[in-house]
Amino acid sequence: MRGVNRVMLIGNLGKDPDVQYLEGNIAVAKFSLATTETYKDRTGKLISQTEWHTVVLWRGLAELAQKYLHKGSLVYIEGRLRTRSWEDKEGNKKFATEVVGDNLIMLDKRNDLHGQGFNGGHGEGLEGFTGEDAPPEPNPDLPF
Repeated sequence: MRGVNRVMLIGNLGKDPDVQYLEGNIAVAKFSLATTETYKDRTGKLISQTEWHTVVLWRGLAELAQKYLHKGSLVYIEGRLRTRSWEDKEGNKKFATEVVGDNLIMLDKRNDLHGQGFNGGHGEGLEGFTGEDAPPEPNPDLPF
């Protein structure tokens, strides 16, 4: 049986997207996304728990993020988990788990953007990029 690696998140950007361009002018955007779950404890007190996720977008979606997203933007991100490992300068093994997004819907209530979605994984993506355009793995030495 095949496995499933899908992630769906709705949250707010913790900072403006950091966009870099790799060889071949390939755009990659990286930003933190906060998702908050609210529930009541046994005493009825409202408890909020925030999780932080690192999101990576490639090519057209990265350029879209650079153009339209900013700290605080509310977005829906769909993608897959990817864990990378590398050795730092001292030889210590480091790990990072990221959400590699292939679908982005901006949820901010702005007249010019409301309800627009950009899908990078189903053949209808910005500039024709699809999920089959497998990007190279990011260089762990990049400063973001």
